Amino acid sequence: MSQKKTYRPRWAFAVAVTMCAMATAMIYPMSAQAQMRLDASHQWPGGQGDVRDEMVQIIANRAEEADVGLQVRVYPGASLYQPREQWPALSRGRLALTALPLAYVGGRVPEVNLTLMPGLVRNHDHAQRINESPFMERLEEIMAEHNVKVLAHTWLAGGFGSTEKCIVHPDDADGINIRAAGAAFEEMLAEAGASIASMPSSDIYTGLQTGVLDSANTSSASFVSFRLYEQLECVTPPG
Repeated sequence: MSQKKTYRPRWAFAVAVTMCAMATAMIYPMSAQAQMRLDASHQWPGGQGDVRDEMVQIIANRAEEADVGLQVRVYPGASLYQPREQWPALSRGRLALTALPLAYVGGRVPEVNLTLMPGLVRNHDHAQRINESPFMERLEEIMAEHNVKVLAHTWLAGGFGSTEKCIVHPDDADGINIRAAGAAFEEMLAEAGASIASMPSSDIYTGLQTGVLDSANTSSASFVSFRLYEQLECVTPPG
């Protein structure tokens, strides 16, 4: 196999400055009864340095350290709920805590698709300002209407990976089969001539391996945690 290449994006379509949003949310109100156990679910590998798994583990560890009779049991790797099943389980009270990309919620709560608009966020400092803005306050209010309270917002930079040519220009998307990070990215790539295959990031590896996908647009963390680099010839990272 030829040596894998890494290119810096040369075009706005590479969305090098767009962050991937996910919310850690918990059903509320929560009783402070002693010896309470809450189940937490997410789709990423556990114990392997994924920042999203670590975020949930921090909450579990802090609950234990507080010594108030509260235990948070973390189920990583979609071992309790499949990625797109977590939001309905959360909002209906079957699941207490989750970390998930808000793009997965867009079909049920269309407003959250605004968090994954191409070019919305310029950098992590900008993302922090958005967290504290009326824009995010309104989104939290909308999620509260679905019985969900946001505990923390996490923004991750994202890029493109391809099994063939590098994705650095809109023309490079023409004719490829790609998984995109959210409805707005899907619309943008389809307009450039790509065929869209919708799936959670945990399924991208299999999609690339079986030829269902030629390319994927996802967070930088997922390129590492799901070992997508094993199936890719070129990555266009943020930067």
